[in-house]
Amino acid sequence: MSINSDYGEEWGRSEAGERARLLQSPCVETAMVAMGPKGGESRGSASTSALGAVFIVVNAALGAGLLNFPAAFSMAGGVGAGIALQMCMLVFIIGGLVILGYCSQASNESTYQEVVWAVCGRVPGVLCEVAIAVYTFGTCIAFLIIIGDQQDKIIAALVKDPPGTERWYTDRKFTISLTAFLLILPLSLPKEIGFQKYASALSVVGTWYVTAIIIIRYIWPDQAISPEDIPTRPSSWMSVFNAMPTICFGFQCHVSSVPVFNSMKRPELKPWGAVVTAAMVIALFVYIGTGVCGFLTFGSRVDQDVLMSYPSSDVPVAIARAFIILCVLTSYPILHFCGRAVLEGLWLRFKGEAVEEDVGRERRRRWAQTGTWFLLTLLLALFIPDIGKVISLIGGLAACFIFVFPGLCLIHTKLSEIQEARPASWWVMVCYGVFMVVLGAFIFGQTTANAVSTDLTK
Repeated sequence: MSINSDYGEEWGRSEAGERARLLQSPCVETAMVAMGPKGGESRGSASTSALGAVFIVVNAALGAGLLNFPAAFSMAGGVGAGIALQMCMLVFIIGGLVILGYCSQASNESTYQEVVWAVCGRVPGVLCEVAIAVYTFGTCIAFLIIIGDQQDKIIAALVKDPPGTERWYTDRKFTISLTAFLLILPLSLPKEIGFQKYASALSVVGTWYVTAIIIIRYIWPDQAISPEDIPTRPSSWMSVFNAMPTICFGFQCHVSSVPVFNSMKRPELKPWGAVVTAAMVIALFVYIGTGVCGFLTFGSRVDQDVLMSYPSSDVPVAIARAFIILCVLTSYPILHFCGRAVLEGLWLRFKGEAVEEDVGRERRRRWAQTGTWFLLTLLLALFIPDIGKVISLIGGLAACFIFVFPGLCLIHTKLSEIQEARPASWWVMVCYGVFMVVLGAFIFGQTTANAVSTDLTK
C-alpha cells in the first residue's frame, strides 16, 4: 500500500478528509470537537470513550432520513418484510463499519476517503471523492424539498384561506427560495462551520422528538386518521428492493465512522466492533419504531415524508415539523461544506497547486463554488417536489459507501499481506469483500435504474 507523496495531492486529500468527517449528521461535528482540528489525526491525543463513540455513531446515522421509513415499509410489503429487510442488511452494515476500522488501522489514515486512497489507489480514491460530492449534492436537494414540505403544512395551519385560494407569499417555490436565501446561503459561505455546533445539537434533539411523536400518534391516534389498507406481503420481489435506498440512506454513517474510530481512547477492532454493533442496534430500534408506527397509522397511503400525512392542525406534529426544518437548516451548510471541500481538493490536485500557492484566490473560488452549488440545488428542489425521487438516487449511492468501498478496501488490504501460506480465514475475508462489492453494486445499479426508469420518466 502506497500513498502518493505529492504535496498538492496530499493536501487535497487531508483537507477534504478533515471536512468529510462531518458528513451525514450535524451532531458529528458537535461531538467530535474534542478530537482537535485534524479530526483524530493523532491517535495519542484521542479521548473519546466507547460510550461517547456509540453516541456519535448513533446520531451520525439518525437524521431527516427517518421520515421516509414508513413509506419504505409500505414499499417492502408490510411490517414483517420491512423488519426482515433491515435485519438482513444490518449484518452487512455493521460488517462494513468494522472493515473500515480494520483498514484505517492497516493504512494509518484517519478519514474515509484517505483510507480508500491509501488502500485502493488513485482511481478508487478519486471515485470515492466524486461519490461524496454527488451524495452531498443530492442530500442538499432532499433537504430543501423537506423544508418546502414542512412549510406547506405549517402555513396551512397559520393561514386560514378558503379552499382554492392561493396567495403569492404562501406559494411553495417562494417560501423555499426565501428560506434558502435568508438562512441557508449565509450559513454556507463561511470558510469554517464550527459556529453551528450549538444549533446542530438542538437539531439532534428534534430528530428524537419526531420519532417520539410518530410513536405517540400511533398509540393515541387522531380521530380523523385511519389506515385505508395495510399490506401484509410484498406485491413483488422487486418492491422489496425498492425499499433499500431508504434503508441505505438512513443507516449511512460510514463516512463519519473512520474519524470516530481514530478518536477513541482504544482504537482497536474489538471495542470498535462493540461500539458499532450497539450504535446500529439503537438506530435499528429508532427506525423500526418510526417505520412501523408511521406505516400502521396510515397504511399504504402514507406519504414519502410521513409528516405530510398528518393534519396541519396537529400542534405536537407542527412542533416536529419546526424541529425538522431546524435540522435541515443546520445540516445543509455542513453537507455543502463537505462537498465543497472535496471539490476543492480535486481542483487543486488537477491544477497541481498547493494550498499556500492559492490563498489569494481561495475566497473568490469559494464564493463561486457556493453560489453555483446553492443555485443548482435550489432550482432542482423547486422542480422536483417529490423527495422519494431524490432518495431513490442518493440511497443507491449510499450503498457504495456502505458496501462497495469497504469491500474494495478489505480485498486490497488482504491482498497486500505477505504470507507464505494463506489460511482459510484469509480466503474467507477476501470472499466476504467480494460479496460486499457485488451486493453494493447490485443495490446501486438496481435502485438507480429503477429511479431513472420509474420516477424520472413520469
